Amino acid sequence: MIPKFNIFLRIGLLSLLVLCISILFLPEKASAVKQEEQSMNGAGGASVSALIQTDDSQSIGQDMASEAEPEALSKPKMLLYTSYTVKKDETVSGIAQRFALDTGTLISVNNIKEAKGLQIGQTLSIPNQDGIIYQGKRGEMLTAIAEKYKTERISVAEIQSVNEIFPNANKVMENTNLFIPRAKMDSTDLREISGDLFLWPVYGRASDSYGWRGNPFGSGGREFHNGMDIAAPTGTPIRAAMAGRVAFVGSDASYGNHVIITHSNGYRTLYAHMSVIRTTWGAYVGAGDRIGDVGSTGRSTGPHCHFTVYKNGVTINPRLLLR
Repeated sequence: MIPKFNIFLRIGLLSLLVLCISILFLPEKASAVKQEEQSMNGAGGASVSALIQTDDSQSIGQDMASEAEPEALSKPKMLLYTSYTVKKDETVSGIAQRFALDTGTLISVNNIKEAKGLQIGQTLSIPNQDGIIYQGKRGEMLTAIAEKYKTERISVAEIQSVNEIFPNANKVMENTNLFIPRAKMDSTDLREISGDLFLWPVYGRASDSYGWRGNPFGSGGREFHNGMDIAAPTGTPIRAAMAGRVAFVGSDASYGNHVIITHSNGYRTLYAHMSVIRTTWGAYVGAGDRIGDVGSTGRSTGPHCHFTVYKNGVTINPRLLLR
C-alpha cells in the first residue's frame, strides 16, 4: 500500500508539469489565432467579431458614404483667355471642338458675324470655359441679367465672380461687356451666323447671285439683284426654307406667281416665278414642305426659283444662310 503522502506528491508534480507545458505553448497558439484572424480581415481590417456586432445598415452606410466634391470644383472658374491664330481650312466649329468649347461661345466672345468668313491668320480669343458675352447697360441689375438665363440656372454670384465684381454689388456701374458663364447663344442667331439657318428651297443649281449685276434682259446697265436664282426644270418642287406662316400668295409682272413666308426672329422669305402655287394664305408650313413648283412666270429668262431673304425688312444675301 502506497502512503498517502507519496500520492499527493505525485499529483502535485504532475499538475506542475502540465502548468509548465501550458505556459510554454499557449502564447504560440494565441499568436497563430491572431494571425489567422488578421488574414481573414485583411491588413488593417476590423475583427470578425466586431463586424458581427456592428449593425448591418451602419456597415453598408460606412462603405458607401458619399463625399462632397472639392471646394475648388464647386466654385466659379476664374475667366482666362488665350490667343489662337486661324490656320488653313479651319472652321469656327472645328476650333471650338479643339478647345472643348461650345461653338456659340467662340462666336460670341469674338463677335463673329459670319462663321464662313473666317480668315487665315485671324486671331481669336479662346476662353477657358463656356459662356457668352452680354452687353450690360449702366444701372442694370445683375439679378435681372441672371433671370434672363434662368434655364441655365446662372446665379448672381457666378456673374460677380467671373467678372470680378464685388460680392455686394448688384448693379452694372458702366456700359460694359459681361461674360455669362455656361450661357448659350440663341439657337436661331447661332444658325444664322454659322450659315445653316435655311434649307435650299429647290434642288438645283445656283444660276445667279445676290448683289449688283448686269441687266440679264439685254437692255444694258446694271441692277441690284435682291436674291439668288436657283435653276431647275419646270415642275421641280419648291419647298419652304424654314418653318413659318404664309404671309402672301399672289402674282405680279415682276415675280410672277410667288409666295412670301414669315418666320421667327424677323425673317421673311420670298419664292418667285412659280408655275404652280401649292399653299394658301395664312397656312402654317414646316421646313421642307412643298409650297409650289419651279416655273418661269413674271420677269424671267427661264425656269428657276428666285429666292429672297428679308431680315427686319431688309434683304440679305441668302447664300450665307443656306445649309
